[in-house]
Amino acid sequence: MVAQAASAGRCALISDETVASLWGLPVGADLRGEGIDAVPVTFPPGESNKTRETWADLTDALVEAGLGRDSCVVSLGGGVVGDVAGFVAATYMRSVPFVQVPTTTLAMIDASVGGKTGVDHPVAKNMVGAFHPPAAVLADPDFLGTLDKARRAEGFAEAIKHGVILDDAYAEWLIRRAPSLLSGNPDDVARAVVRSVELKAGVVSADEFEVGARQILNFGHTVGHALEAASGYTLSHGHAVAAGMVAEARIGEALGVTAPGTGSEIRAMVQAFGLPSDPAGLMEAERLAALMARDKKVRDGVVHLVLLKEVGKVSPLGPAVPVPGREVVGILEGWVANRRSTGSP
Repeated sequence: MVAQAASAGRCALISDETVASLWGLPVGADLRGEGIDAVPVTFPPGESNKTRETWADLTDALVEAGLGRDSCVVSLGGGVVGDVAGFVAATYMRSVPFVQVPTTTLAMIDASVGGKTGVDHPVAKNMVGAFHPPAAVLADPDFLGTLDKARRAEGFAEAIKHGVILDDAYAEWLIRRAPSLLSGNPDDVARAVVRSVELKAGVVSADEFEVGARQILNFGHTVGHALEAASGYTLSHGHAVAAGMVAEARIGEALGVTAPGTGSEIRAMVQAFGLPSDPAGLMEAERLAALMARDKKVRDGVVHLVLLKEVGKVSPLGPAVPVPGREVVGILEGWVANRRSTGSP
């Protein structure tokens, strides 16, 4: 697949320093064995390095290596690496082909599929980017063997999301198989990757540029991205999305759109994977609302949220429903106050 994407037989192998130390040499050797000259390019790991400065440094490295339009970019890593490397590919010489080799659960299940690339801006996540679908995604569950249980768990937040917006039977299966999935059982992990990719690909193929139905894939992400930003990106994406899904389900319930008890169902799902449902950032409703107001899905100054009808179905009101910031603040503050006074979830 890489040889087809790089007619000159050259590619940039972009990864973060941690992934490169684990997989850079063997993957580079595999590429060279296929006759591909792989130029290794790395950057420091973590969401805090998903920046325009990193994009510029990586682009400079491709220029210095003399890579042309007949080369390609191979992304080796998790979601951050895929987003940044994909944006480099989308913009280098007005775009070169891009191949994803995801090495984390989250990247295999969600981030490597759909063609979204980009970097963060100080005011919001993924504010600068482009749609640039990969020429291929090469997902090998063997990569997950280097992940600890906590890192493996993060990716299943996105799998839960796919279930609660599209397939309640899949969501139920994830809960039943949570211990096996967390232990890295290869058959169950492969099944989860395949089903999540099937569900996401079906949505993306019908709305590549996210102008309509694809917006449902943002369930949990508007609050989640705000939580990430509020933490200075110390809260991981998977943890933020887990909490964001619970919060957005609670908002839907308070608005009378989502079936009562849905938030509790989702809370039980994320907790089955050891994911947080109530990080400290939820206590700062005013700040979260201000950060959500900078989200890409804001229209006419109003935040739009993906709301559920129930587990497995999104609201028939539309893929994203306008919810004024003051309502968001009031609902979150009421939820937090209720939890403090009653100890309820």
